[in-house]
Amino acid sequence: MGLVTELVDDVKGAVLDPTDEQKAILLAIVAIIIVDRYAWYHDIPFVVQTTAAVGAGFLVFILVSFLISGQFPPDDGTGDGGN
Repeated sequence: MGLVTELVDDVKGAVLDPTDEQKAILLAIVAIIIVDRYAWYHDIPFVVQTTAAVGAGFLVFILVSFLISGQFPPDDGTGDGGN
């Protein structure tokens, strides 16, 4: 039951106290859903719809990551400034 317990703890942590990375991922997922539904309602071909949705999610993820961390790429925690 160790795997199930860890998954439950991860979900509880993401809902109750999300990390910055989880916030960025959630906003990217929301952007994907919005663009996908918009394209579906306007009868845009599936390949274009999917590509646009994934692209929007990627752009939102990068933008939110930058806004949260203030830099590209986000700090890896080593404290060496990426050098």
